[in-house]
Amino acid sequence: MSFEVTNYLLIDIDNEFSRAFAEHYFKNATPNTPSTLIVAGSNTRKLVKMMFDELIKDYCYCDLENEISVSELATYLHEHHDIQGVLFNNTDYLLASNEQRFIYNSLHAKRYVVSFDDVGYTFERITEEGFKNHLSCDTDIAETPKDLIDLALQLNKK
Repeated sequence: MSFEVTNYLLIDIDNEFSRAFAEHYFKNATPNTPSTLIVAGSNTRKLVKMMFDELIKDYCYCDLENEISVSELATYLHEHHDIQGVLFNNTDYLLASNEQRFIYNSLHAKRYVVSFDDVGYTFERITEEGFKNHLSCDTDIAETPKDLIDLALQLNKK
């Protein structure tokens, strides 16, 4: 069974890799099916082009070395998308510093590195410890004022 990349966040460090990956999954493998891939990175020009080419569903600017920017990304994703996990280019993940890996390992409980070889794309689950904190898009920590207002309205109905 192939890996389902539905509603995943792809961290864009190497835009050529990100574009080739998105083209493989949403242009070649499943033509006429809208992309569900969300991409975060700092090269918005390339990300906008990928969105106009209908390779990705959404993009978000994020300076992945800045915790405030990553925290804003987590809040945005929590409010607007149901992210199922995070994908990293294997090379980018392996070359990351300890501080950068802490940020990467905080984004979501499900994290995978993606590699490309003669066979195609392969996915390997990251086994390093994950962290739930203000950088996580899959926890209640990322709740937004909108979430809190919805909760208050639900409690008032009871």
